[in-house]
Amino acid sequence: MKKTLLLLCCCCILAAHQAISQQKTKYKAVYQLNSDDDKIIRGTLRNIKNALEDPRLQQKITIELVAHGGGVTVFKKDHPYEELLQDLKARGVILVECENTLKERNIKKEELFPFISYTPSGNGELIIRQQEGWSYVHP
Repeated sequence: MKKTLLLLCCCCILAAHQAISQQKTKYKAVYQLNSDDDKIIRGTLRNIKNALEDPRLQQKITIELVAHGGGVTVFKKDHPYEELLQDLKARGVILVECENTLKERNIKKEELFPFISYTPSGNGELIIRQQEGWSYVHP
């Protein structure tokens, strides 16, 4: 009887520990965007929105979108993505543009939305985030 009670207590403690551990789990994902294709841009933004709405990830995920190369298009003021980006930003998504891309393409920061951040190198940002344990997503 004592062994059964002890086993039952151990099972309850283990189950409680697992439940607490799952509640504390935090996820981090970095999305790469290096295309100026409208379908790819919209698909990437939709993928990010879907991750934010996944009930398993809600309130548990940090997402960063790194744009470089052709992906700079998503942040240009003369393109139709501002509303989608503002929604993602309001939900905590970190929006980052590669400064190397701006130099190579002679793009001024004034041409981009004022609510984005910058990194010296998009590739460098991806490498660093992956080393920090972020999941890498390239739709």
